[in-house]
Amino acid sequence: MASRRDHNHRRTAATSKIPREGFSFEVRMKLLITSLCVPVFALCAVLLWIEHVSLSLIIGSLTTLALVVLLVASIFLEQVVRPLQTLANVVAALREEDFSFRARGATPQDSMGELAIEINQLADALQSQRLGALEAVALLRRVILEMDAPVLAFDEQGALRVVNPAAERVLHLVAGRDLGRTADELGLRKILDEPDEGITTIADQGQQARWMVRRSSFRQRGVPHTLLVLSDVSAALREEERLAWRRLIRVLGHELSNSLAPIKSIAETLRSRISQLPPENAASFERGLTVIESRAEALNRFVQAYRQLATLPAPVLKRVPLSPLLDRVAGLETRLVVEVEDTQPVNLKADPDQMEQLLINLVKNAVDAAVDEREEAGLVSKPAVRIRSRSAGDMVSILIEDNGPGLTNPSNLFVPFYTTKKSGTGVGLVLARQIAEAHGGSLELRNRMDVIGCQAEVRIPIASPERDAPQRSEVAENESWIVRRGA
Repeated sequence: MASRRDHNHRRTAATSKIPREGFSFEVRMKLLITSLCVPVFALCAVLLWIEHVSLSLIIGSLTTLALVVLLVASIFLEQVVRPLQTLANVVAALREEDFSFRARGATPQDSMGELAIEINQLADALQSQRLGALEAVALLRRVILEMDAPVLAFDEQGALRVVNPAAERVLHLVAGRDLGRTADELGLRKILDEPDEGITTIADQGQQARWMVRRSSFRQRGVPHTLLVLSDVSAALREEERLAWRRLIRVLGHELSNSLAPIKSIAETLRSRISQLPPENAASFERGLTVIESRAEALNRFVQAYRQLATLPAPVLKRVPLSPLLDRVAGLETRLVVEVEDTQPVNLKADPDQMEQLLINLVKNAVDAAVDEREEAGLVSKPAVRIRSRSAGDMVSILIEDNGPGLTNPSNLFVPFYTTKKSGTGVGLVLARQIAEAHGGSLELRNRMDVIGCQAEVRIPIASPERDAPQRSEVAENESWIVRRGA
């Protein structure tokens, strides 16, 4: 009863604001009944007067008749008005999205009952739609929360209204702190202004990752909002770059090899004729041929190194114990004692030869930085390189750390042909990352936070407890399918 009174009160408050025109329905019904009863009263009075009934009896009879008519009229109004008020309360509850009320007396073959049936069916339909909408919203919210892709929504003033955990992780946001703040305050104006399918760069732990921004619009309570969904396209773009570099390397390698072969052949032919020259010319001629042969040999080694990058075979995956692998790689370095710490007792799902080559390249770079580059930078501390590992889910991270001067140009680390070493080819890191991604892992380089130096992190899948038979990786069979795994 309290709920019904509340609905009556709300309905009355809502309708009281509507200007009234003419009489209400109840007044019109009373006037109609009165207009029907007045002739009856007049007829009865005339008949009683004709019969010469006493005045007191006439008054008593008319009073009794009036009471009876009043009682009948009240019952009639109750039977007509009360169901209408009940139906109005149900409709008011539906308008306020309260679907718990139903109209009574919903019987067929009855005008009022049929109206009640239709209103109850409308309430059932609205309740079903409301429940479906709530379930859809709950499902959408759950999907957004579980998505690995960052999702953001801004209102028309540029204030952040929606952020999922992936966006918090990538953009270093906190929902409880940053919701309601503008894109300018959060440093996200560049992302918000990016066109649909535009590419933006986001720095994460010293690495520049490229993200595609997909944008669309929606309305919430009539207010326009902008929805942004970010997709990590770094791996896909790197794969396209890798394929382009491979095609370029094949062409350059073929042309350079074709040119180097006759150069070396002509140099050898000329060297055989040095004895026929005068002694004063033979020495300079010998030096010139030596320069030609040495540079041709260096260029040939350069081409062969890049051919190795372009023709990297697919990994043959096996169970590789991590601890012996790290000890073996550390023992191959003779310039410096490489410390191996915190080795995880796990088996890798990897190609042992390619993994060894990857780690050798990284350890060699770390030792170069700790021994040579630190001296050039004027660092006086004792050179040190260490290898350690840690497990995270189904991945193991191998960390190779040095105390060299650190990274000065991180954006060009994995660009082929780019190197800061005098005798470098610029292929070591590119080859290492290609091997890591072919195994379903990743490679990242960043400056250390605790001390001066660089840290290389290789993430490789851990082999399942069951014995894995050697198999050719599907990832490497279809190189365009390679996707960089996240942390």
